[in-house]
Amino acid sequence: MATGQLFSRTTQALFYNYKQLPVQRMLDFDFLCRRETPSVAAIINPGSEGFKKLFFGQEEIAIPVHSNVEAACAAHPTADVFINFASSRSAFASSMSALKQQTIRVVAIIAEGVPESDTKQLIAYAKTNNKVIIGPATVGGIQAGAFKIGDTAGTTDNIIQCKLYRPGSVGFVSKSGGMSDELYNTIARVTDGIYEGIAIGGDVFPGSTLSDHVLRFNNIPQVKMIVVLGELDGRDEYSLCFKALKQGKINKPVVGWVESEVQLGHAVEEGKITPIKEVTPPQIPEDLSTAIKGGKVRVPTHIISTISDERGVEQRYAGVPMSTLVEQGYGVGDVVSLLWFKRTLPRYCSRFIEICIMMCADHGPCASGAHNSIATARAGKDLISCLVSGLLTIGPRFGGAIDDAARYFKDAYDRGLPPSEFVEGMKIKGICVPGIGHSVKRGDNRDKRVEILQRYARENFPSVEYMEYAVQVETYTLSKANNLILNIDGVIGSLFLDLLDGTGMFTKQEIDEIVEIGYLNGLFVLARSIGLIGHTFDQKRMKQSLYRHPWEDVLYTK
Repeated sequence: MATGQLFSRTTQALFYNYKQLPVQRMLDFDFLCRRETPSVAAIINPGSEGFKKLFFGQEEIAIPVHSNVEAACAAHPTADVFINFASSRSAFASSMSALKQQTIRVVAIIAEGVPESDTKQLIAYAKTNNKVIIGPATVGGIQAGAFKIGDTAGTTDNIIQCKLYRPGSVGFVSKSGGMSDELYNTIARVTDGIYEGIAIGGDVFPGSTLSDHVLRFNNIPQVKMIVVLGELDGRDEYSLCFKALKQGKINKPVVGWVESEVQLGHAVEEGKITPIKEVTPPQIPEDLSTAIKGGKVRVPTHIISTISDERGVEQRYAGVPMSTLVEQGYGVGDVVSLLWFKRTLPRYCSRFIEICIMMCADHGPCASGAHNSIATARAGKDLISCLVSGLLTIGPRFGGAIDDAARYFKDAYDRGLPPSEFVEGMKIKGICVPGIGHSVKRGDNRDKRVEILQRYARENFPSVEYMEYAVQVETYTLSKANNLILNIDGVIGSLFLDLLDGTGMFTKQEIDEIVEIGYLNGLFVLARSIGLIGHTFDQKRMKQSLYRHPWEDVLYTK
């Protein structure tokens, strides 16, 4: 058994079998004591490695996690305390493993119900190798202002009330962990407080005894008096009283537990203890979740959602319950209108959205997006990689000109520009008119999709002013070249303007915002995802892995 101090302000421990709360309480105590380094050097969690994030004051720190005792001791040779939160079944093996490490001096065993035969083996090994065991069935111990084990001394409020954030002059040892907290409080009220407190545990065979610690306290200069909390008929209490005390091995005042009120103030009154200057401990930051529950703080949110809410009984899209969507026959277009525009659009509008999705789902395997997805699938990549590869090509040049078509048609129409002036103005700026032109279709070979959408809009929309303006632009551009027809992007962009304006459900500011943000290309992205996934599946089913290398399709010139 050690003859002096077990701990100091630089003591570090290895914590076995990770428990978040006891570890955090140790770190909070470190902060209260103004320690420079955390008292927990590492965590041992069998089968796992990495880091655990915890707080050291307001600073978040990462404490290493090791999978076994040997690795932890090798990585942290200055950590000489082993705090064992293992179960009663595994406490022996892990404690013995720690005792066999040269770097470990003190082992605290928290578990209750450790078999006596196991405890006896641990005690025998510890005595032979001059090591200290605290426990089993202990809450641990504390050196005021320096170091504490696990949950010793309870909450931060209790630690502050008992003045354990700075050293006093009393050495205290007890069998009962629960009663220790009461005695810490009593001692703080009638003396200058605890210097060191140990709970040896209530087992028949404790790893270290009351006498062991009393004798150790007697050799610590900072300890001016000793307090013992034992049990009736205890053998160790008898040994302490009739051997250690009567044989003169202890020369400091010793106060034992009695049923009447404990009086501990005489040593102070007689001048044997110099009063310690009181200090104010720093305030430990409170966990945010605890503070919020207690109504102590207001925390602004980092993310705001105005389209969906999953906190209630069922998911809601823009306030509409999921059950309503299903039971009342809402379609994909209705879901798009709720999540994109936060309102239920008339059925002709949601049907228009669905038609657009069907028409834009795929443009064939030679379109750039499909080509990329096919190449990525043949390279053996996963579905998401193939999809993203295809989506990344969507833009003004390769599909997805819906937004630009809407922007330019809207600006020209709202300003009252004649189609000829609009087209020539774009030419002067060096900008191709978005939504006009096709690589395959011609004036005498129209895109059937465009005709279907135009017919649907004329039959169902209250107004098609923007689309008719786009048709007038097409008439002018066809006079220049037979392929400068109104394409699918152009008709969708112009008709979406008519949809937003014709419903009367959107303000001018909202319409401008929708066009500016780029909502409308979302239709193309949503639709094209369906086709790109299809191309990916197609290639996966064919199990094709060979593909012409890009340089085989390159024309090299000097």
